[in-house]
Amino acid sequence: MKKVIAIVGPTASGKTKISIEVAKYFGFEIISGDSVAIKKDLNIGSAKPTALEMSGIKHYLIDEIEASDEYSVYDFQKKARNIIDSNDEIKIICGGTGLYISSVLYNYEFEASRRNFDAEDNYQNLSNQELYELLLSKDKTIDQNKLHPNNRKRVLRAIQIIDETKNNLNKYSKKNEKIYDYYIIYLKMDRNILYERINNRVDQMLQEGLLEEVKSLYEKKIYPKAIGYQEFIPYFEGKITLDDAVEQIKTNSRHLAKRQETWFKNQMDSHFYEVNLNNIDETIKIIIDDLSRWLN
Repeated sequence: MKKVIAIVGPTASGKTKISIEVAKYFGFEIISGDSVAIKKDLNIGSAKPTALEMSGIKHYLIDEIEASDEYSVYDFQKKARNIIDSNDEIKIICGGTGLYISSVLYNYEFEASRRNFDAEDNYQNLSNQELYELLLSKDKTIDQNKLHPNNRKRVLRAIQIIDETKNNLNKYSKKNEKIYDYYIIYLKMDRNILYERINNRVDQMLQEGLLEEVKSLYEKKIYPKAIGYQEFIPYFEGKITLDDAVEQIKTNSRHLAKRQETWFKNQMDSHFYEVNLNNIDETIKIIIDDLSRWLN
C-alpha cells in the first residue's frame, strides 16, 4: 500500500513552513489540499506559498484553474489520487479540511452532482436547526454525532445528495477501507495563542491588499465561497461595515479551527504535534524523527 503524509491544522499554525522543511529533508513533493489556492487570482486570502517559500519543492494544485471555475471535494479526490498514483514518490498533502483528506485516503464514493448553490438559496430562510431537522426528516439513519447542525455547508450538501440520488447518506459515507497507508500530522497550539495568530493573520492580509483582491473579483462577478472572501460581499452591498466584515472573517476562521481539530481528533487516526513557536525547528525535528521511524 502506497504511503501518503498529510500535514494539517488551522490557519496560522505553521503548515506551509513545516511541510516544506519536511519535504526538503525527505525529497518529497507537496499536494495543496486548499480548495482556494488551486484558483488563480485568489492569492492573499488563500495564503498561497510564494515561490521563495516553496524553496524549489514541487507543489501541485496551486493556480491550476480559473477563479470562476467550480472545485469540489470530488474534484480534489480525483486530482490528488492521480498525482499520488502517478509515480512511486511519496507525496505530502498540506492543508485541507477533514473531508478533503478523508476523501483521498479512504474509499469515499461521490455520486451526486456538483454543489448546487441555486438550490441552496431555497433554504436561506431556514435557521441551521430548521435545516438540520429537514435533513433528519429525509434520512433518519444519519449519525447525529458526526454531523453538527451548525455545519450548514455539509447539511446543505447532504440534502442535495439525498434529493438527487434518492439514497440514504450512509451509502456514500466512508468505508473502512484505506486506499493508502497514511500518517496524519495535526499541528496544534494553545488556543489563545492560535486565536491571536489568526487575528493577526487577517490584519496582515488586509495590509497586503486582501480587500482590493476581493473587490477585483467582485467586480468580475466572481464570488468565492471561502472564508476571507465571502464575508466582504455584504460590505460591498452596503449591508455591513468594513469592521464588521473583518471581524466576521476572524470569527469564521476561529470556528473553522475548532471544527478541524474535532474532525481530526475524532474521525481519523491523527498524530497531534504541539507547535513551539519559539523554536519551530524543534517541532520540525520531532516530526522528521517520527516520520523516519514510520517510513522504515
